[in-house]
Amino acid sequence: MALEIRTLTSPEELPGWFRAVAVGFLRAPEISDEEVASRAPGIELGRTQGAFDGDRCVGTFRTMPQQLTVPGGASLPSCAVTNVTVSPTHRRRGLLSRMMAEALAAAKDRGDAMASLISAEYPIYGRYGFGPAAWTAEWEVDVARAGLDPRHSGPADGGSVDFADAAEVLRVGPELYERYRRQPHRQGVIDRPGRWWRQLTGQLRHPGDQFTLPFFAVHRDAAGEPQGLVAYTVKEHWEAKLPENTVEVASLTALTPGAERALWHFVLSIDWVARVRSGNRAPDDLLPLLLPDPRAARLQTLADFLWLRPLDVPRLLESRGYPVPGTLVLDLHDAAGLAGGRYRLEAGPDGAACKPCDDSADLSLEIGELGTLLLGDESAVRLAALGRVEEQREGAAVSADSLFRTSRRAWCPDVF
Repeated sequence: MALEIRTLTSPEELPGWFRAVAVGFLRAPEISDEEVASRAPGIELGRTQGAFDGDRCVGTFRTMPQQLTVPGGASLPSCAVTNVTVSPTHRRRGLLSRMMAEALAAAKDRGDAMASLISAEYPIYGRYGFGPAAWTAEWEVDVARAGLDPRHSGPADGGSVDFADAAEVLRVGPELYERYRRQPHRQGVIDRPGRWWRQLTGQLRHPGDQFTLPFFAVHRDAAGEPQGLVAYTVKEHWEAKLPENTVEVASLTALTPGAERALWHFVLSIDWVARVRSGNRAPDDLLPLLLPDPRAARLQTLADFLWLRPLDVPRLLESRGYPVPGTLVLDLHDAAGLAGGRYRLEAGPDGAACKPCDDSADLSLEIGELGTLLLGDESAVRLAALGRVEEQREGAAVSADSLFRTSRRAWCPDVF
């Protein structure tokens, strides 16, 4: 029987689809009615595909709307790709390629500026026009070695750090985070819908999710305005009557460097804590260097994280900010025919214009390499040295770096 790929049309198809997701991610395939009922409201059927072998779902693919911050603080619509699986029994049959082609065409028709995903495996998504645009880092801090003042009792700037309950987090967190992600140097940060906040605070639970309610602490400035929020859990362990507890940070958001420092100092000064695990942070996060002994922060992970696939090149390049004036002609190759062509970018601190053109190209590159360059985290000079970008004009890669590179590295705080 031929394999069929189709968009889900009925909630009755979700149990089999969820089982296929579990199989694809090597999880137990038992899906209870309660779990289906709990997760179904977060699924938009019209954006959910399944590959079917008869009545059995053997492949899954889902997208959802997302807002993503680009350099300069603008927020653009992205087609967020998630729940991508193909069962081990049905690999190498083109199922992912067919589902991806359908999803990207629909995103282009909707007017999404790009598609985005968190890649579980590096080699898969480049062939679909995605490029790694932001990296992640995780540290584990040996608190005793860090050298922090043991007498630390709170921020020295007149502000405060106080515990908050779930109700207060739901009240102040979303507005604080929206202000945060629209700051000019927050490229890569995505929106957090109400569902995200309900899950963080335990208002939305799923059977078997092993949820632990975090501790929450809010930083307020001297005027009492919230400037930061941290959520963390504690893994308790004692050894020979000595505390060896570990704090695991789930989220730390701060509007100012002072608030960020204050929240890290708070977490690192909790009694009975031997280690602090940072969770997903930007690769140039303040954490190691705010310690008197930065070597106390041991790097656990440094890897690619957020991948982007351009769909509307003029909109993408006109919406982001540029630190200096410059002109660049890009020749973009796109095997899928969604966003290729030659474009002239004229940009500067006051804005940008990007139009199709017939001018001689300065740089030639695959569309996925533009995804890699878009948030300013990668160097065109380095990509040229790797043979991934081709200079058609001498010095064009240096010119591209002067336009595209950013003062802080791109970062996406969330898995999706």
